[in-house]
Amino acid sequence: MARTGLYQSEVKKARDALIAQGKHPSVDAVRVALGNTGSKTTIHKYLKELEEQDGGAAGRKASITEALHDLVARLAAQLHDEGNARVLEVEALSLEKDRVHAAALDALRSDIEALSGRLERAQAAAERESAAHAETRANLQHETIARHTSEQQVADLKERLIENDVHRLSLEEKHKHAREALEHYRQSVKEQREQDQRRHEQQIQQLQAELRQLQQSLVVKQDDITRLNQEGARLVADLSHSQKALYEEQAQGRRFAQQLATLRDAAQQAEILAVRLAGKEEQMLTLQKQVCTATARADGFSDTVRELELALTAAKASLAAQQEVVTEVRAFLDAREGPAQTPAGEPHTGIQVASAGT
Repeated sequence: MARTGLYQSEVKKARDALIAQGKHPSVDAVRVALGNTGSKTTIHKYLKELEEQDGGAAGRKASITEALHDLVARLAAQLHDEGNARVLEVEALSLEKDRVHAAALDALRSDIEALSGRLERAQAAAERESAAHAETRANLQHETIARHTSEQQVADLKERLIENDVHRLSLEEKHKHAREALEHYRQSVKEQREQDQRRHEQQIQQLQAELRQLQQSLVVKQDDITRLNQEGARLVADLSHSQKALYEEQAQGRRFAQQLATLRDAAQQAEILAVRLAGKEEQMLTLQKQVCTATARADGFSDTVRELELALTAAKASLAAQQEVVTEVRAFLDAREGPAQTPAGEPHTGIQVASAGT
């Protein structure tokens, strides 16, 4: 770039150096002598002022060659100014296009960031759904294990119930036999008692008859009375033995009654086990319903995961397409950047070449 703050003394020093070397102090020559710095318009103005100071007021006439060089220099300066104006216009247009492209690039970047955010949210949602699906699968496995455990418990309870039923039937059969034996014993005891009572009545009748006979023949039948007394003692002993046997039968009857109460308790326990079994069956039905519900939820989660995977694939395709557009825009911007410059850093317009040729 041309430096700022060019002074007239510097232009005069460069002009005098060119004149001392035998060269024409044109605008381009002076600018080259100044190190390719300074505006050509400013240099031309300073050269004109120096010419007026040196001899323009005294009436020195310039040669035709100098007039032509001066005209060419002014034309070159004017062309340079117009070129600079055109360059500035082109640069402004290029900056405007760059701004539009930068805005478009920012918009694309915003879209890419938004799509990236949506992609991340979709991935996070997919991960959450996967975690929920894994948790549901674990719950389903747990419920399946619990169902198998419940089924095993139900099978065990059924086996125990069957065993209890068999035991109960056996106890009922034993109880039935005991009742029949007790009834048979009672019947036999009753018959024996009736027989004893009839026999005893018969014996009393016989004793009364014999007593009447003995009373009639007391003196004659003393031996018979003694024999009858002995027979009465034997009958008393038999009666005592019969009462003892009756007491033993009553004790055995009480034991049978206790066994009957035990059988009733066993029957009540069997009823309780049946109620518990019904409850277990209801729990098993509830668990089966929960397993069906969990299976339906797992199927719903699978559909949601598939939809999210399709959305993720579409988002990736859209992102790849937009990245290709961004790459093309960047390539276009890179091709537009970096215009050609002169070794000193100023834009090359082609006007300097024409001036140097002149």
